[in-house]
Amino acid sequence: MTDSKTVLVPGGRDVRATLDRAGDDTLPTACVVACPPHPQHGGHRGDQRLEAVSAAIRDRGVDCLRFDYGDWDEGYGERADADNALAWAFDRYERVGLFGYSFGGCLALVAAAGREDLSGVAALAPAPQINPDVDAVAALADVACPVRIVYGTRDTTTDWESVVERARGLKTGRPSGAITLTEVSADHFFIGQTDAIGETIGEWLGERIRSSRQC
Repeated sequence: MTDSKTVLVPGGRDVRATLDRAGDDTLPTACVVACPPHPQHGGHRGDQRLEAVSAAIRDRGVDCLRFDYGDWDEGYGERADADNALAWAFDRYERVGLFGYSFGGCLALVAAAGREDLSGVAALAPAPQINPDVDAVAALADVACPVRIVYGTRDTTTDWESVVERARGLKTGRPSGAITLTEVSADHFFIGQTDAIGETIGEWLGERIRSSRQC
């Protein structure tokens, strides 16, 4: 049976999260931190796409930490929230992955930049930029862990094209599988495809976490 509990993420902002445990009879050593979409447009940790990814990775024995951002801070405080959620996870788990959707996808890619300790980062329909210092397009070159970007070809809500174009350009200079791009015939909200998207991303993150057991 799945066990979930509320977590207060330290860091000076009021950041609350839900930790979804993989099961009562397991002691997972891995966790995925999940960043929700734009908080000013209704984004929160109960977003159905975050819950679908959480369910898929729990099926693979990995916990998931879904967090809410603190008070709106133009992307700056929200970036700190993502960093603090990662710090919380690394204090408790051997291996940590990162996922984000839309606004959260941008944050996930930016938070992954410059880190050598992440097992992988997955971004679903990522926004390209939140502010000049929170820029997913610029951050991609500094992401050392495996990256997966999933996007809808009928998405007219965010400018995912610039993120995908940058990732495609970086693929040529990296090992096979370092950057994976997956297009889906869907709009920004992946209506009717939530479970399939969760499984696609959850399977990939699960594999990345299993392959980094030595870390």
